[in-house]
Amino acid sequence: MSYELVFDVKRGDFDKAGEASRKIKHTLQQLGVSNRIIRKISIAGYEGEMNLAIHSLGGKIILAVGENKLTLTIEDVGPGIPDIKLAMTEGFSTAGDEVRSMGFGAGMGLTNMVKNADAFEITSEINEGTKIVMNFIIQ
Repeated sequence: MSYELVFDVKRGDFDKAGEASRKIKHTLQQLGVSNRIIRKISIAGYEGEMNLAIHSLGGKIILAVGENKLTLTIEDVGPGIPDIKLAMTEGFSTAGDEVRSMGFGAGMGLTNMVKNADAFEITSEINEGTKIVMNFIIQ
């Protein structure tokens, strides 16, 4: 069994933020993936989805289902990340006051993705965008 699901995420669309993560969770439940893996990928996916809505000009989330692993790819069009090492620091955030007033932008998104993924890779180009690829081993 191998297939892919793609979800578009729009900048600033907080009404629909979390929708892709919920659909991914539902799909994985239907496939019989363990609750432990579903929890990990749900957390990482939600964090990525929120980062798309907050920091990018929009992007997509791609779930690839393979035999022994799930791959979650988050790609955006946006300003890029000038200092990835700094951005990966727990608590670091470039979110504005409006986003923070809604309860987002605490600077835990990338950290939570790393903590939950079995493998994590991030690349970013200034004025191009950012791509995050996370793998989750299915046991």
